[in-house]
Amino acid sequence: MSILQQNISLKPYNTFGVDVNSALFAEVFSVEALKELLGMDVVRQRRLLVLGGGSNLLFTKDFEGLVIKVSIPGISAVVDGEQVLVTAGAGVVWNDLVNYCVANGYAGVENLSLIPGTVGASPIQNIGAYGVELKDVFYSCTAYEIATAEERIFNFEDCKFGYRDSAFKNELKGRYIITAVSFKLNRQAQLNTSYGAIQAELRDRNILQPTIADISKVVSHIRVSKLPDPSTIGNAGSFFKNPIINQDQFKEVLTKFPDVVHYPAAGQKVKLAAGWLIEACGFKGKVVGETGTWKNQALVLVNHGTATGQEVYDFSEEIIRTVYARFGVELEREVNIL
Repeated sequence: MSILQQNISLKPYNTFGVDVNSALFAEVFSVEALKELLGMDVVRQRRLLVLGGGSNLLFTKDFEGLVIKVSIPGISAVVDGEQVLVTAGAGVVWNDLVNYCVANGYAGVENLSLIPGTVGASPIQNIGAYGVELKDVFYSCTAYEIATAEERIFNFEDCKFGYRDSAFKNELKGRYIITAVSFKLNRQAQLNTSYGAIQAELRDRNILQPTIADISKVVSHIRVSKLPDPSTIGNAGSFFKNPIINQDQFKEVLTKFPDVVHYPAAGQKVKLAAGWLIEACGFKGKVVGETGTWKNQALVLVNHGTATGQEVYDFSEEIIRTVYARFGVELEREVNIL
């Protein structure tokens, strides 16, 4: 059973550490509790916000509706030869799932080590890092429709995955609450070491034949060296998406800035490194009041203590304007703004 609470501070529930309140708050630890909550009149009368780890949100003001914190636990695996189907509750911490898979020799998510947040949010955002995206290992997810409290299974095609995008951020936004996600993994690893940072770290460690555990450790090391720990300084990881542009626009950028960091993208397009663009504009490590960018990674905006969400948002606006003025490329926020 879930208990409705009133006027609850959301500071402990968002990794930016922004201190705002929610008019109503409920935490659910089971599917049964969620179904019971969805049957309440107050749920149909209030605007809803579903929270996992709160690691991809920026609150700019108090929330006048009902926040539902999904904390459904549990991890299980079904092995069929070399194939493994791993299912996790939506409230499982993402990195706990990665550690479980690595420890059991289930390959596919090792490049996604140390990504903050929970399992339930992973298909919504189509999380990704170091050459791997959630869609590469996604099998299905279970979700409950808010309006009817009825269960539905979404397969790969239903989710319409894109770069940091899915149907849950578009036509299905606000309609469903994910309760569990299943992943198709393999006991025979096909390692992705395409990113130079991974290759360099493997060389430094003299690892010639890496395992999934090696990849997980290397990725974790790289992330820790670049990204701040939300428990010590408020942040939501990468604040902006890496912009994807067409070939003509890329040629213009490359002519003026031949050292721009870039990668091939689908459809003959080019992905630019947003962090490089921001750093080239002089923002790396910049402090403005209580907010700013992280000293080791310009892509990460931080809360140095008592920044409001509006202050962080305004600073992100300054970054967007400056990058566009210099490169003619418009950055898009990866973090959800509320």
